[in-house]
Amino acid sequence: MHLPATSADLAGAVDLAYALARSLGFLPQIEAGEGEATVRAEDAPHVRHRVCCDLPGGRRCALRAGHDGRCAEESPD
Repeated sequence: MHLPATSADLAGAVDLAYALARSLGFLPQIEAGEGEATVRAEDAPHVRHRVCCDLPGGRRCALRAGHDGRCAEESPD
């Protein structure tokens, strides 16, 4: 699903996408992990920025992509 939104900067776009992915994560149709949730600028569709940190086996880290330190595991949705 492509959801157009506006933001003043990349950090704001990532914050919005992360909040949406986390709030809708209870739905089995939402696959925010494994690189599925990304943001991109309208004028650079080929450059995508991951939102959620990925863990092997379809599990999701409780933290955002690119976080420092170890992952904080969550149970699979």
